[in-house]
Formats: sequence, C-alpha cells, structure tokens
Amino acid sequence: MKVISTEKSQILAARIATALNTTMVDVKFSRFPDGELYLEAGELDDETVIVGSVTESDALVQLLLLIDACEGSQNHLVLPYMGYARQDKRFRDGEPISARAIARLFKNGVEDCITVNIHEPSVLKYFPVPATNISLAGDMGACIGTMGLSNPLILAPDDGALAFAQGVAAAGGWDCDHLEKTRLSGIEVKMAPKKLCAASRPVVIVDDIISTGGTIATAAKMLYQQGATDVYAGCVHGVLIGGAYVHLKASGIRDVFCSDTIERGCSRLSAAVSIAAALRS
Repeated sequence: MKVISTEKSQILAARIATALNTTMVDVKFSRFPDGELYLEAGELDDETVIVGSVTESDALVQLLLLIDACEGSQNHLVLPYMGYARQDKRFRDGEPISARAIARLFKNGVEDCITVNIHEPSVLKYFPVPATNISLAGDMGACIGTMGLSNPLILAPDDGALAFAQGVAAAGGWDCDHLEKTRLSGIEVKMAPKKLCAASRPVVIVDDIISTGGTIATAAKMLYQQGATDVYAGCVHGVLIGGAYVHLKASGIRDVFCSDTIERGCSRLSAAVSIAAALRS
C-alpha cells in the first residue's frame, strides 16, 4: 500500500503514510497555458490511498485526474474535507443537491471512501461506493488537553453542533453546553450558554467548520461580557474565508486552531492517525 495526494493535501497525506508505516507516491503537478491541470504520478502499488480535500474547483479536478492516473490499483479515497457538503438537500426549486453531485463523481476508480466530520452525515448515502465518516472530536479534545486550561467550558455554537462538542468535552471530562441566541429587539441579540455559566473560566467554542467566523466572533464578545476569562475557537475544517482568522482574533479570541484537513498555519491537530485507523479497520 502507498499513499498519494493532491497538492492541497500533501502534508496530511505524508502524515497518513507515516501512521500507516508506508511510503508516498511522488507526483508532478503543472498547468497547461490554457489553464488546464496536468499531473504525472510515480510508481504505484497494487493498493493505493488517494488523499484530497475538495476545497475549490481546481482541487476537485486534480483529485479526479489523480484517481484516473491510479487506474489498475485498488484505490481507497480519503476526502478530508468535502466542499459542497452543506448543500445536502434542495431548499428551493431549481437548486442542485450539490453534495450529491460531488459524491456521484466518485463512481469509478475507487473501492470505498472515508470522510472526516462531514457537515451532514446523510450525504454518505449519495456515494456510489461504501462511504464512512470519522470524527476528530476525540483528537480535538486531546489537543485542548495540551493547552493547560483550568476547568474549561466546551461550547457548541448551536444545538446542531452539540453532539460534536460533547465528544470533544468527553476527552477531558469537561463541562459542555451550547450557545443559545435570544432576540432582545429587532436589532439586538444576546448569545449565552444555554445552561452553564461562563463566568471566571476559559471557554473553547468548537465546531466542525469555521467559514467566516461571524457567529463565533459575536459570541466571544458576549462571553467576555459575561465574565469568561479567555475564549478560544477550534474546528476540524478551517475554511476561514474573508479574513476570518483576523476577524476572530480582533474579537478578542485568544487562539484559533483547526486540523490539517485543510492545511493552514493554525492547523494544530492532525487527522492522520484517525484516518489511518479507519483505513486499517
């Protein structure tokens, strides 16, 4: 078994190879003058782990080219981050079910697929091959455990993310709650933990994805007003668009961290060991 990856996932792929005690396939990437992508894979094995996050259109095309280049091998696809997964249903007439459209692209060339904290697990049913979703809740909890926080409160930004936050909190035996939004007037909204008090303790807001960071930034300011000593923000997938990292820091958040499903400067926990374990199972 060897591991091969797209350009945007090469660090995570190398860590997966280390966790599997195997080697990487060398790949040359380039682009034609008209903008088309090109790649050339090195020597393959009979069994290959293909790693590629779908972060934008070029990453998707590169992943499809890589799968085709690995023809003849038994291929296991790892989608650390699957873009378009949040469009899991048709909300208005005429809309595509984008998650289904992406999943259907992997009909040929792969035996199975592993996703990581996919936003909506029901998307797995759209894959034409067996698909398994794994969670990094425990890994994030272990990461928080190294931060030296005393009696942290783990907060989900809403009740939909509560199950993930509970998994994070379980790793350290910490308190867990979710933020509840209360509209005070037509223009004023209050956000606070639903049941527990944030006063005089550090708070870590955790979620599967941070995109713009707007909700978390607003929540951080209010948590400080409620007496939180420090506020941190952690996620699995650090999309962080539109200056989100700076926006979060400017709101008073002491630290922002994510995993390497999307490789960022603040990727402080790795999905590699959990992915390797799923591949072995």
